[in-house]
Amino acid sequence: MNQQLLNSSRGQLLRLLRRSPRSVNELAGALGVTDNAVRATLARLERDGLVRQVGRRPGFRKPESIYDITPQAERQFANAYAPVLETLLAVLESHLSGSDLDDKLRELGRRMAAPHLQSMEGLSFEQRAVLTLPILEDFGGLAELGQRDGHAFVIGFGCPFSEIVEKHPKLCLVVQAFVGELLGCKLQEQCQRGERSRCCFATA
Repeated sequence: MNQQLLNSSRGQLLRLLRRSPRSVNELAGALGVTDNAVRATLARLERDGLVRQVGRRPGFRKPESIYDITPQAERQFANAYAPVLETLLAVLESHLSGSDLDDKLRELGRRMAAPHLQSMEGLSFEQRAVLTLPILEDFGGLAELGQRDGHAFVIGFGCPFSEIVEKHPKLCLVVQAFVGELLGCKLQEQCQRGERSRCCFATA
């Protein structure tokens, strides 16, 4: 979760709910704000899918709604993925030859795609592409399908490994194999790596 959100009133409320589900009154007391201010913040967080009502309990005058964070919000607090992945890559690089590492990364991409392949059976390339793009977005990428010189391109506007791909460019092999399996074709990697990394894969 970015620092700006964490330091905001929304971030403070989410941190409280991460410790335990609470009522509006409990949140207001802990934050030192009014009930109405808490309700307004909760409404925004519910709209964004970060908070949900999980039950009700008796209150002083009437039953109180109890709120908790959602799994989506919990994932935003997780910051270990990048350093763990970077360290894991360093370990693999120290134990595997270049070609063996490439093979393992491609296998990883294929395994990531495997749970989605049943829904792709019997579909055309275009139909598979319609399903592939939102799957890629769920993994942290953002892309669209384009055409150039008779070749289809998966043109990215972001990268699921943007935080570390410049240092470990072979991670693109994971996405290449992943997207290739979903589309049912071989792809050539033409990614842009740098301060603003972007995925790009062309049909072979």
